[in-house]
Formats: sequence, structure tokens, C-alpha cells
Amino acid sequence: MRRFGRSLRWALIKAAVAGTTMVALAFLIPLGLMVQQTARDHAFTAAERQAAALGPALAITTDQIAIDRALASTDAGGQGRMAVHLPAPAAPDALPGAGGPGGPTIGEARAAAGDVSTAGGQGRSFTVAVPGGYALLQPVAVDTGRTAVVEVFVANGDLTRGVSTAWLVLSGVALGLVAISVLVADRMGGRIVASARRLASAARSLGAGNLAVRVPVDGKQAAGSPEELREAAHAFNTMADRVVQLLAAERELAADLSHRLRTPLTVLRLNAASLGEGDAADATRHAVSQLEREVDQIIRSARRDPEDAPAVAVGCDIAEVVRERVGFWSALAEDEGRRWQLAGADRAAPVPVQRADLAAVVDALLGNVFRHTAVGTAFSVDVLATETSVIVLVGDAGPGFSDPAAALKRGEGHGGEGSTGLGLDIVRKLAESTGGDLALGRSAVLGGAEIRLRLEARPDGGAPLRARRRRSRGALFQN
Repeated sequence: MRRFGRSLRWALIKAAVAGTTMVALAFLIPLGLMVQQTARDHAFTAAERQAAALGPALAITTDQIAIDRALASTDAGGQGRMAVHLPAPAAPDALPGAGGPGGPTIGEARAAAGDVSTAGGQGRSFTVAVPGGYALLQPVAVDTGRTAVVEVFVANGDLTRGVSTAWLVLSGVALGLVAISVLVADRMGGRIVASARRLASAARSLGAGNLAVRVPVDGKQAAGSPEELREAAHAFNTMADRVVQLLAAERELAADLSHRLRTPLTVLRLNAASLGEGDAADATRHAVSQLEREVDQIIRSARRDPEDAPAVAVGCDIAEVVRERVGFWSALAEDEGRRWQLAGADRAAPVPVQRADLAAVVDALLGNVFRHTAVGTAFSVDVLATETSVIVLVGDAGPGFSDPAAALKRGEGHGGEGSTGLGLDIVRKLAESTGGDLALGRSAVLGGAEIRLRLEARPDGGAPLRARRRRSRGALFQN
């Protein structure tokens, strides 16, 4: 259950991290690119302002000394990142507009002469790539006939200034959002996991036999639980109430049906008492007495609260039970002229099954022989015990099973009137409760049907047989 809680909480956390990360990337990546573009635009805008600062000086004079002093007074000029390309002196016969750069250059120039001439000739500013960055070429009209070009160098570092810090800040914001989402998801997941754990714990408790367990759907414990889990808890409580009602009705029905058997049992007991003396009469009276005890036990078990049932020892000696039940059926076998044989029941073979249930199973197996074979048909019972399991083989010399698979299906009995089709299914369930199995085949000795019942001697991994509390006891009936 702890692993389930951790897996559910981790699933919620991973979903929150994935969702928050996608949202953060969807917003922060464009924002970071915008910051990068803003830094680039800011660098070129600053360069344009530096170039424009020399415009008034160039409009007044083109004297190199004056221009050099004006250039040194600017920030870019003082850092050696600015140059002025003066126009050549105008010739007397020069046409207006034909005086582009061609004169001396003041400052440290980086742009090629062709780019400077293009900027002066076209009369528009543009940037060109130079080693270490870009050069902004800004033409400035000196007079009606000549144009100077102001060159401002923009280093690559200026284009990305502050961008790294912005990316770090944005990354920190993204990590903060993810951390907050993880905390929120963990808190919500804790509530969901707590509700799921209560529901799973109640289900396990109900499966273990605690019929009084319920899941809180209101109050402090249920606060914060999702609506779906509250609906599941309500459905669980309704199911538990229904199970309690069904079990109570089943116990009452079993008690009522068993009580109805008292009248015919009383008649049988009176008739058996009038049979006189003899082995057959004694066997009949013994069978009636045993049947009365079983009916009384069923009534007491059905009326008793399962929680108040006393602890009973789980386990018995299968060899002793087989000897006793074969001895009981031997009287009827002699009356019907059936030869029978018992082998392997001389050594103790403990199995983790209650004695009454095992006796009823052996009676069901032997009863099938008498019910489904003709009078005079021989049968045999073999007990094979090993360290880990005990096998009981019941064979006969009858016609065998026409369809073994159908014979094992619950309610598929075709033994005539009085057959319920439950005997072999009950035997199979008892075998499987110990980890064993039930198989049908053909007897290699007698040639008829053979039923192979295998019970695990220690189904709990080798631990000795121990006592447990019996919560309910289902009656086993012959087929």
C-alpha cells in the first residue's frame, strides 16, 4: 500500500512538473528572445544617438581640429569606437550633391571604404559587419554639396548586454514555478493518497472478514478528498452493508432449511430404532445419529455470529479419516456385493483441513461410486503420502466418465434424482484451498473411473499446522 501511495503521488508530481514546464517554456522562451532583441535594438539606438550628437558640429564646420575635439567629447569617441569620414573639399565646378566622403577620416575607422562611400552616396544609414561587431554608418549633410559619414562601432558584447542575466532570472522564475507546482501537487496528492489508502485498507479488512469496517465519507477525514473517491467510498459502504445483509439472510436460510430436516430425521430415527439388532441396523442408527449431529452443527454455526466463533484446530489425519469413512461405507458395500480395497491408510498423513470437512469430502467421493455404478461394482481407495502432499485415489470398475470436464462443472450432475452436481465441485474447492487439485481419469487397475484428490500437506510454505478462527462453515453435500 505504501508503494501504491508513493507511485500515485509521484505520478501527480510528474504530471505537475510536466505541465508547469511546458507552460513556463511557452512563455519564457519568447520572453527571453524578446529580451535579446530588445538588447540588440538598444545597442543600435544608442549608436544612432552617438552619431546624431555630431550632426550640429558637422553642420557648422568641417575643420579637423574642431571635429576631433567634438569627437573626443562623446562617449563612443572617447572610447575609440567612433570615426568621422569628412567629405573632400568641393571643386569650383562641382555639381550639387556630388560631394560624398572622400576626405580625411578622424578617429578609428573599421568599416570598409566602399561601405562608407555607399552610405554617403545613398544618403541613408545602415549597419555593416566588422571584426568584433557591427559598424553603424550615419550620413550627415555638411552643406548642399557635400556629405560626411559618422561611423559608430557596436561591439558584440553590447548586443547581448544583460541578456545572460535575463535568461538566469527567467530560468529562476521557471524553477520557482515548477517548485511551487510540485509542492501543490504533493499536498493534493497527499490528500488523494490518504483517501485511496483508507478505501484500500477498508477493502482488505472487509476481504479478511471484518464486516463492520466502513469508509468515512463526511467529516474531517473525508475533507479534501476528490468527489470521485467520496463516491467510491459511499459505494463501498453500500456494498459492505449489502454483504452483511446477504450473509445474515444466508445464515437464517441455512438455519431454517436445516431445521426443516428435523421432522424427517425424527421419523428416520424412530424407524431405525425399530429395526432390531444386526450390523445393518446398527450402521443405519449410527448414520441417523451422525446426520442429526451434522444438522445441529449447521444450525448452531448459522445462528452464531462469525466473530464469536471459537478457534478451531486446522488439520487432521487423512489416513484416519479415510479408514473411518471406508469402514462406514463397507457395510453398504457388503450388502450390495461390492468388493473393495483400501491401501496406504496405515500411516499418519496430516493435512491442513478440518476433520468434518474432510470426512464429508471422502463421503462425497465414495457416494459417487455407489450412485453412479451398478450394484456389485468393485471399488478401491489408495492413500499416497509424501513430505509435501497427500493423494487420495478412488477408483471403480464401472463405465468411467464419458465427459470428465463436464463432470467437474458446478451444477452439471447427471446422477439422476437427488443429484445436485455439487459434490465434485466441493471436493475441488477443498483441494484448491490447500494448494492442491482434483483430476478425473480412468483407473489403471479396475478399468473404470478414477478420481485423484491431491491435498498440499503444508500450503503455507512449510509452517506447522496451526489454529485459526473459523468465521464460517459451509456444509459439504454429496453429489
